[in-house]
Amino acid sequence: MRALARERKALEERENAAASRAKPHSRLDSNLAHKAAPSPPASATSSQVASAARQIERERQSEIQALERDVAELTRLSDPTKATAAELDRLRREVAELKADFYAHLGSWQRLLLARHPQRPYTEDFIRLLFENFSEIHGDRSFGDDPALITGMAWFHGKPVMVVGSQKGRDTKQRVARNFGQAKPEGYRKALRAMQLAAKFRRPIIVFIDTPGAYPGIDAEERGQAEAIAHNLREMSRIAVPIIVTITGEGGSGGALAMAVGDRVFMLENSIFSVISPEGCASIMWRDSTKAELAAEALKITAPDLLELKIIDAIVPEPEGGAHTDHVAAAKLLEPTLARSLDELSHLPADQLVSRRYQKFRAMGQFFA
Repeated sequence: MRALARERKALEERENAAASRAKPHSRLDSNLAHKAAPSPPASATSSQVASAARQIERERQSEIQALERDVAELTRLSDPTKATAAELDRLRREVAELKADFYAHLGSWQRLLLARHPQRPYTEDFIRLLFENFSEIHGDRSFGDDPALITGMAWFHGKPVMVVGSQKGRDTKQRVARNFGQAKPEGYRKALRAMQLAAKFRRPIIVFIDTPGAYPGIDAEERGQAEAIAHNLREMSRIAVPIIVTITGEGGSGGALAMAVGDRVFMLENSIFSVISPEGCASIMWRDSTKAELAAEALKITAPDLLELKIIDAIVPEPEGGAHTDHVAAAKLLEPTLARSLDELSHLPADQLVSRRYQKFRAMGQFFA
């Protein structure tokens, strides 16, 4: 009996400790959840301010993870009584609210890291989860095939479509085979061949983009990398079928732009779209790649920034914690957006579709007009 009493007392102490750690994160007392950075001295540089803010974000993330571990441990040790279950449910809700608040206010650099997460869903995952009867198309009919880009015909909600998308690979062997998602000229020419085939048979085109950029190697330059990208930009603006683009991870440089001329351009919540990587920008602007986090903020690469600048049309939400945590849920959140856009665009005449697409891109960057 004494041993049982000691065990129960220890359990109560653990519950009280976890509850006291969780309560400051509630909506009634959110001092810890919304902890502000200490006011920097007047002489502090912008990089020092950014560094202090990042440190606080890391501390908050560590606190959330510690709370999740405590709740899991309490769940394992506690007796299955109504009172205990109610208290554990309350703790889970508090932690879930704090976690949702944390991910809703991520900085540009944190979103970039999520966009680069190796477990994010790639084109093959979306094909498996959203489409039926996918039939892949290989080769550009000029040089060869490029595994960094996947193209093929499929069915989406009972309608025939053409799917084009980047593919990075999961493990080292796959990443090398897919060239880390960096397409070469033959990849862009393959993508354009597939799109022109779709236009011939009046099939809408659905594009998934997740690439750090076009491949910068000598062999790619020798085969006309810049020309292939420029050719895609011109021809995609003329294709007379609906083009729906979704940036699912990294939308890097010309490699992303070469496939992003669409009637609708969407971004997943934690994806990025930029003309240059933050590391490259920092190396050019400050001759210091360690200032990449500062460059990420300045470049306005996140989905909220680009929606405000009217570069994209909408933001697609992700599962809590990011798309890498649940591929099925990420696909389910994207599916209605694709279906709705496909229905809207399919009713437009071809000449009106092309004209609207042209005007859409001509209007970008007209901040002072």
